[in-house]
Amino acid sequence: MASIYTAALMEHNAHPDYKYQMDEPTCTHDGVNPSCGDELTLSLRLRGDRIEEAAFTGHGCAVSQAAADMMADLVTGETVGEARRLSGLYLDMIKGRPLTDEERADLDEAAELESIARMPARVKCAELAWRTLEKLLDQQLEKA
Repeated sequence: MASIYTAALMEHNAHPDYKYQMDEPTCTHDGVNPSCGDELTLSLRLRGDRIEEAAFTGHGCAVSQAAADMMADLVTGETVGEARRLSGLYLDMIKGRPLTDEERADLDEAAELESIARMPARVKCAELAWRTLEKLLDQQLEKA
């Protein structure tokens, strides 16, 4: 079995580019994984239908923190619709659905977390930021 602790995961955990308190976000949402204590607050700055900036704060295991950083990197600059599509791909992958080469390319470094699907205890860690993103986007849709 491949290790889940890939170079990308370790780099995003040790040196996250998107872990900071955003000034004046458009929206925020808190995510919690009660089974292990991972917590994060996701902040987005939206301009129209585009995610202009994504950032997070919080604490947790290397998997949850790296997945959050990868997610923020991937969705920054994307439309809300594309962010939802990427989130769906990622969550399907983490549940064990094999990716096509094109889908793997679309997920970029986040696709390196694919082996977590074979480790049920770590799936919720890997999903936390992405599920928080979906809930935040759902809340924004309800407000519109």
